Amino acid sequence: MADGNVLEFTEDNFQADVIDSSIPVMVDFWAEWCMPCKRLGPIVAQVADAYEGRAKVGKIDIESNRDLSMKLQVQAIPTIMVFKDGEIVERFTGLRDADDLSAALDRTLG
Repeated sequence: MADGNVLEFTEDNFQADVIDSSIPVMVDFWAEWCMPCKRLGPIVAQVADAYEGRAKVGKIDIESNRDLSMKLQVQAIPTIMVFKDGEIVERFTGLRDADDLSAALDRTLG
């Protein structure tokens, strides 16, 4: 499901690619059947392209990664989380525009 600079995160790579990342990471929790998630996809891809090399941007399919989704208390989708130094520093639920997502990453980049 990776699109351009959008990475695909899973339960297998989450620790290494998100928690242990040296740069901020934005994660989009989504599902194939979620229409708002599909509308958010191109926005996430736009942000991924804009922050290439400065932050990681990726997606987690909640259907394939149920344990991780439950552990992170994803109760509605789309949910976007921004991680810095292994901690959740921003969390959004529902559709957001590129400006909102960019502003969240800008805050983590300082």
